[in-house]
Amino acid sequence: MRKRLYLRIIIAYFLFGLFGFIAVATVISRLTNDYCVRDRARILYREAVRISDTYATELYNSAVSLETVQSQMEALSAYMDTEIWILNPSGRMIVNSRRAPDPSEETIVENFDSTITAGNYYTTGSFFDSFDEEVLSVIAPITSRFKIRGYVVIHLPMAEIRRTADSMLNISYMLLVTLLVLSLIILFFFTEYVYKPLQHIIAAAEQYALGNMHYRISVEREDELGYLSASLGYMADTIARAEDDQKKFIANVSHDFRSPLTSMRGFLEAMLDGTIPPERHEHYLRVVLGETDRLTKLTNGLLTLNNLNTGGLILQRTDFDINAVIRSVAASFEQTCRSRRLQIRLILTGRILYVNADLEKIQQVLYNLVDNAVKFSRPDTEITIETTEKGETVFISVRDSGIGIPKDDQKLIWDRFYKTDLSRGKDKKGTGLGLSIVREIIRAHDENINLVSTEGVGSTFTFTLRRSDKNDELDDRGEFENADF
Repeated sequence: MRKRLYLRIIIAYFLFGLFGFIAVATVISRLTNDYCVRDRARILYREAVRISDTYATELYNSAVSLETVQSQMEALSAYMDTEIWILNPSGRMIVNSRRAPDPSEETIVENFDSTITAGNYYTTGSFFDSFDEEVLSVIAPITSRFKIRGYVVIHLPMAEIRRTADSMLNISYMLLVTLLVLSLIILFFFTEYVYKPLQHIIAAAEQYALGNMHYRISVEREDELGYLSASLGYMADTIARAEDDQKKFIANVSHDFRSPLTSMRGFLEAMLDGTIPPERHEHYLRVVLGETDRLTKLTNGLLTLNNLNTGGLILQRTDFDINAVIRSVAASFEQTCRSRRLQIRLILTGRILYVNADLEKIQQVLYNLVDNAVKFSRPDTEITIETTEKGETVFISVRDSGIGIPKDDQKLIWDRFYKTDLSRGKDKKGTGLGLSIVREIIRAHDENINLVSTEGVGSTFTFTLRRSDKNDELDDRGEFENADF
């Protein structure tokens, strides 16, 4: 199927050559022959008129002798390679450049009729059966005292005209051959620079259609075909990455769902078969309830990410005090911090700092970041939440003094379900979706989030928000507001 286009091009090329030769051999040949006949007839008629106005008129006016005119016609005939006659209106031969008329024998062109040219100045044929071959004949009248006294007739063999036409036709054939050779060169370059790369692209597209997204296109060009192949390669890489992410996603979802389900099933079966005594049922039912909360949290996280990635997230932007949100989030961790001997320190720019964003989504971002900081901080350390302004941008950072994140893992923490080995050892109840949700929310706001982390020292997450113009309406602002929780 895919070779038909090139086959059609080859067939079209040969048809072009075939019809080109047919056209030259028929139409062009006829046109060339007609042109040569008209051109030679025009030249001969001009000479016939000149002879009629000079020698022939003088002959009829007895100004020159017949021998003189005969001599002049013989010389002119030899020069023009033609045969020149002077005829009376009756058709009697007066002068013949090829053979002088014998006075004792009268030579008459039988059935001579000057109207044979049918209103034109030339005719072709045997000229009243005077020749054994086809000739071109032009007729010019000889007038004297407003009366036609005779005619000057010049004959030229058509074979001579055809030789001239054939010479011109050979040029047409050579031009056609030149065009075919040039077309063949163009076809060669088309094959090398268009068709073959296109074949590579088609082969790659077939491989991609079969699911082989790791196939590589061997077309490296800086033109449209190169751009097309690069786009296809990029598309294949994107799809391959998406497939890999999907496989990882399914594996991680299966793992994170299977573990609590297996645990819950085990506890319930143990309670039903009596392995767990009734007095311990309440304890294990609470464990099962905790696992259901974990599954609910995992499901909600997946739904949130799905909405974020499919464009389903609709931001409800408002102007709100980011400092107040930070205080509220920090207060919600007060009990957890006490149990883990942690302290949250707030370094906030001003008493009130308005930003323009989605309040609930930013609250979720702060909650996830603080939750991570609390989860991985060492006891008796401090978590710092800080806000700063730079132009129209507000920077919010959450810094902990925890275990830190290994350098090789820092680019991977934003992936779904990704957990470092330290994370799995420290907190096996995490879903691995928190930071993915954080990044997608920040991206939805067209803002940025960055991580600076040193293993064994701690981590700092910093994200940006748009500063609200409402801040300009505030008159009384302090530079910093510190608070500890």
